[in-house]
Amino acid sequence: MAIQTPPNGTAEAPIEVSEVPTVVGINFGNSYASIAVLTKEGSSECIANEDGERQIACAIAFHGEQTYIGNQAKHQLVKNSQNTITGFRNLLGKKFSEIPSNKLTISAPVIQHPKHADEPAYKVEVLEAAPSPLPPTASNTPAASQVATPRSEPTPATRYLTPSEVTSIFLTSLVKSAEDFLGKSVQGAVITVPAWFSESQKAALEKAAADAGINVLQLLEEAGAVAVTTTSEAVADLPKDRTQLVVDLGSSGLELALLSIREGLAYSLATLSDHTVGGDFIDDKLIKFFAKEFTKKTKTPLNVAPSEGTQDKRAEAKLRLAVEHTKRTLSASPGAANCSVESLKEGLDYTGSINRLRFDMEMRSIYDQVYSKVKELIASAGLDLYDVDEIVYVGGSASLPGLDETLAQGFSENVVTPFTAGTVVGGGIGDPTTILARGAALQAKIIVSLPENTDEEKEVKLAFTGHEGSEWIKTKATSKSLGLIFPEENAEGSLGGQWVPVILKETAVPARRTVQVDVDLGEASGEQKVGFEVVEVKEGIKIEKEKPPKVEYDDDDDEAPEEDEEEEEIEVKEKTIEKESVLTSLSFVAKQSRQEQGRWRTTVEVQLIVGEDGGLEVSAWEVAKDGSKGEKVVTTVAAA
Repeated sequence: MAIQTPPNGTAEAPIEVSEVPTVVGINFGNSYASIAVLTKEGSSECIANEDGERQIACAIAFHGEQTYIGNQAKHQLVKNSQNTITGFRNLLGKKFSEIPSNKLTISAPVIQHPKHADEPAYKVEVLEAAPSPLPPTASNTPAASQVATPRSEPTPATRYLTPSEVTSIFLTSLVKSAEDFLGKSVQGAVITVPAWFSESQKAALEKAAADAGINVLQLLEEAGAVAVTTTSEAVADLPKDRTQLVVDLGSSGLELALLSIREGLAYSLATLSDHTVGGDFIDDKLIKFFAKEFTKKTKTPLNVAPSEGTQDKRAEAKLRLAVEHTKRTLSASPGAANCSVESLKEGLDYTGSINRLRFDMEMRSIYDQVYSKVKELIASAGLDLYDVDEIVYVGGSASLPGLDETLAQGFSENVVTPFTAGTVVGGGIGDPTTILARGAALQAKIIVSLPENTDEEKEVKLAFTGHEGSEWIKTKATSKSLGLIFPEENAEGSLGGQWVPVILKETAVPARRTVQVDVDLGEASGEQKVGFEVVEVKEGIKIEKEKPPKVEYDDDDDEAPEEDEEEEEIEVKEKTIEKESVLTSLSFVAKQSRQEQGRWRTTVEVQLIVGEDGGLEVSAWEVAKDGSKGEKVVTTVAAA
């Protein structure tokens, strides 16, 4: 998958319109969804629905004649679970035979559609309004009767809803919330999808959105949405060229992506999906913890383990709703968090608490599993944890400080995360709960700013989808970093001069980079020449073991170690660069040199262009103090 932005190298393109376009970004998850709109300042922000929810539960419930959507529907799981539908996104585009039959749920079960072969459906009981009586006329109303006909009672009915139909109902409510907020109709939407979504699932989502009356501008992979957000609203401390790890801990699985961000362009190095760990697994562990505490306090057995065959489903539903608040409290506060449920079982109320330390102990296996998968992903890309400059978290479960602390153990101490940057909550740049919707809205802005049915529009969309029809597009990238070496007197190290990186490895091609360098020409007067080599370098990680600094203890200090106890050595990592090959060299007479502190100096601007075929063009020229440029010198290197 190649993730690219418009030709100007930034994630945002100028909009040639007088007002903000009425487009939205939708993060459509399996448990929660969010919707973002564009602001007058050109950024994006998540909005709340009519119930004040920015994180909208992906749930629909039918109760009599009423239809509930969002968190209102989720609360129906307690007393009306058989008519409450959740987890429908992951069933889009799947056949009934492909769905595991051994999974117990507390919501409406998935059954075989009675009219369509091998198609899943939800069976719900509703009340349908009776037909309205005919208006009275001379022909159908007796002359003696002037009494109004009473309204007939609604009649019970059974409805069979496919995942696509449920999705249409849900997406309609999201867009209506956006239209109520904007005060105008939505012209189009970009919807996020997980990387593992198949073509049939994407087609089913597009059809469901079309049935909801939504003009889908694009289905954007979640890593692409992250790239758009983080290159548009980049953290100030981060360079434009960096390696980014995306950790998406959703309800139903873990999605990892490793991206190289180069001057606003993103290139995918590796991806990994794992459905054996996710936010639901965190909820399950927390529910079991509180269920055990309830049993211990009340001596009343409470079974919420599906594997044991029998469940206290209503009690589990109550606990599942309560632990959502518990998790959010633990994410935002270092103290303890409560879990309170009225009449949890047999009329017994329950109030329990868990502190951050105990919570992290309960979740340790999940944290370690995520960390293991992260190491597997980075190793598959041929990199080291030390090569990662930034970690981006996606999803409410990824907002947990314990997860960040676990991952931080193997990375450089300079790695930037939403926790170190202070943007993990409150709608900031790195807020894991809003980052996808905001990226989708910014991508919608890019698409509508392009002229319709043009090659430019087509190229931008292809860059994010990664394929055209049935043909997958493989974007090429540089395998090694390219740079310049200017010779220096008494140069130390293996490079033999001043190293100036220009095009880093894993940069999508074609690529153009320009650097400006002050060059020391020495003390001698007369004709001076500027010369440099264009080289490929090999980058690595040097690992050394060192003993930690010795700590002085008092003679009576109880914590002092035994004299014969040997201190464990710690690993110290350092990035290394070695010259691997010289591609070309270039020299010319300096005509704009100047004398500073007894030495002659000049300023040189060098441009490297790497073509899609691997060919290299090197251009160089002097730059005077007034900004004027001298004669250009050009050399080329054919593709290997």
